[in-house]
Amino acid sequence: MKRLWVMVAGPYRTGTRTESERAENLQALNRVAYEVFQRGHVPIVGVNLALPIIEAAGSEAYEEIMAPLSRAAADRCDAVLRVGGVSAGADEEVKRVRARGGSVYRSLEELPRTDEIKRNR
Repeated sequence: MKRLWVMVAGPYRTGTRTESERAENLQALNRVAYEVFQRGHVPIVGVNLALPIIEAAGSEAYEEIMAPLSRAAADRCDAVLRVGGVSAGADEEVKRVRARGGSVYRSLEELPRTDEIKRNR
Protein backbone atom coordinates (compact mmCIF):
# COMPACT_ATOMS: atom_id res chain seq x y z
CA MET A 1 0.00 0.00 0.00
CA LYS A 2 1.33 3.43 -0.88
CA ARG A 3 1.58 6.22 1.66
CA LEU A 4 -1.54 8.43 1.56
CA TRP A 5 -2.05 12.08 2.43
CA VAL A 6 -4.95 11.80 4.87
CA MET A 7 -7.08 14.77 5.94
CA VAL A 8 -8.10 14.33 9.58
CA ALA A 9 -11.53 15.99 9.64
CA GLY A 10 -13.47 16.67 12.80
CA PRO A 11 -14.90 19.44 14.94
CA TYR A 12 -12.73 22.35 16.01
CA ARG A 13 -15.00 25.30 16.74
CA THR A 14 -18.45 23.72 16.39
CA GLY A 15 -20.18 23.39 19.74
CA THR A 16 -17.48 25.19 21.68
CA ARG A 17 -17.76 28.31 23.78
CA THR A 18 -14.21 28.77 25.02
CA GLU A 19 -10.66 28.70 23.76
CA SER A 20 -10.06 25.80 26.16
CA GLU A 21 -12.75 23.71 24.45
CA ARG A 22 -11.30 24.53 21.03
CA ALA A 23 -7.84 23.55 22.29
CA GLU A 24 -9.26 20.20 23.47
CA ASN A 25 -10.78 19.59 20.03
CA LEU A 26 -7.50 20.47 18.33
CA GLN A 27 -5.61 18.15 20.67
CA ALA A 28 -8.04 15.34 19.79
CA LEU A 29 -7.48 15.95 16.06
CA ASN A 30 -3.72 15.95 16.58
CA ARG A 31 -3.83 12.69 18.56
CA VAL A 32 -5.66 11.06 15.65
CA ALA A 33 -3.15 12.61 13.23
CA TYR A 34 -0.34 10.95 15.18
CA GLU A 35 -2.08 7.60 14.83
CA VAL A 36 -2.46 8.20 11.08
CA PHE A 37 1.28 8.84 10.97
CA GLN A 38 1.92 5.65 12.96
CA ARG A 39 0.00 3.76 10.26
CA GLY A 40 2.51 5.09 7.72
CA HIS A 41 0.57 7.96 6.16
CA VAL A 42 0.93 11.75 6.04
CA PRO A 43 -1.74 13.34 8.26
CA ILE A 44 -3.14 16.76 7.37
CA VAL A 45 -5.17 18.79 9.88
CA GLY A 46 -6.61 21.87 8.19
CA VAL A 47 -6.80 23.78 11.47
CA ASN A 48 -3.05 23.35 11.92
CA LEU A 49 -2.45 24.91 8.53
CA ALA A 50 -4.77 27.84 9.12
CA LEU A 51 -4.23 28.87 12.75
CA PRO A 52 -0.67 30.22 12.40
CA ILE A 53 -1.75 32.33 9.43
CA ILE A 54 -4.81 33.58 11.30
CA GLU A 55 -2.58 34.46 14.25
CA ALA A 56 -0.35 36.51 11.95
CA ALA A 57 -3.29 38.18 10.20
CA GLY A 58 -5.37 38.79 13.32
CA SER A 59 -8.42 36.98 14.65
CA GLU A 60 -10.74 39.08 12.48
CA ALA A 61 -9.34 37.15 9.49
CA TYR A 62 -10.60 33.79 10.82
CA GLU A 63 -13.53 33.43 8.40
CA GLU A 64 -11.42 34.62 5.47
CA ILE A 65 -8.71 32.02 6.09
CA MET A 66 -9.94 28.92 7.98
CA ALA A 67 -12.50 27.34 5.64
CA PRO A 68 -10.82 28.23 2.34
CA LEU A 69 -7.45 26.90 3.48
CA SER A 70 -8.93 23.71 4.94
CA ARG A 71 -10.92 23.10 1.74
CA ALA A 72 -7.82 23.65 -0.39
CA ALA A 73 -5.91 21.11 1.71
CA ALA A 74 -8.77 18.60 1.35
CA ASP A 75 -8.60 19.07 -2.41
CA ARG A 76 -5.01 17.77 -2.33
CA CYS A 77 -5.49 14.81 0.01
CA ASP A 78 -5.84 11.21 -1.13
CA ALA A 79 -8.21 10.31 1.69
CA VAL A 80 -10.09 11.71 4.66
CA LEU A 81 -10.58 10.27 8.13
CA ARG A 82 -13.78 11.73 9.62
CA VAL A 83 -13.67 11.76 13.42
CA GLY A 84 -15.56 13.33 16.29
CA GLY A 85 -18.98 14.90 16.38
CA VAL A 86 -20.95 17.43 14.41
CA SER A 87 -18.94 19.70 12.13
CA ALA A 88 -20.12 21.28 8.90
CA GLY A 89 -16.51 22.07 7.96
CA ALA A 90 -15.40 18.46 8.44
CA ASP A 91 -18.39 17.25 6.43
CA GLU A 92 -17.40 19.64 3.63
CA GLU A 93 -13.87 18.20 3.64
CA VAL A 94 -15.33 14.69 3.35
CA LYS A 95 -17.53 15.81 0.46
CA ARG A 96 -14.58 17.33 -1.39
CA VAL A 97 -12.35 14.26 -1.02
CA ARG A 98 -15.18 11.91 -2.00
CA ALA A 99 -16.07 14.03 -5.07
CA ARG A 100 -12.55 13.49 -6.44
CA GLY A 101 -12.74 9.74 -5.83
CA GLY A 102 -10.65 9.79 -2.65
CA SER A 103 -11.15 7.30 0.13
CA VAL A 104 -13.33 8.14 3.12
CA TYR A 105 -12.62 6.41 6.42
CA ARG A 106 -14.88 6.61 9.48
CA SER A 107 -12.49 4.99 11.95
CA LEU A 108 -8.77 4.67 12.37
CA GLU A 109 -9.08 0.88 12.17
CA GLU A 110 -10.39 1.19 8.58
CA LEU A 111 -7.24 3.02 7.47
CA PRO A 112 -4.78 0.48 6.06
CA ARG A 113 -1.20 0.41 7.30
CA THR A 114 1.85 0.94 5.14
CA ASP A 115 5.48 0.38 6.01
CA GLU A 116 6.80 3.41 4.13
CA ILE A 117 7.36 5.30 7.39
CA LYS A 118 9.27 3.39 10.03
CA ARG A 119 7.52 3.23 13.35
CA ASN A 120 9.39 3.13 16.62
CA ARG A 121 7.08 0.64 18.31
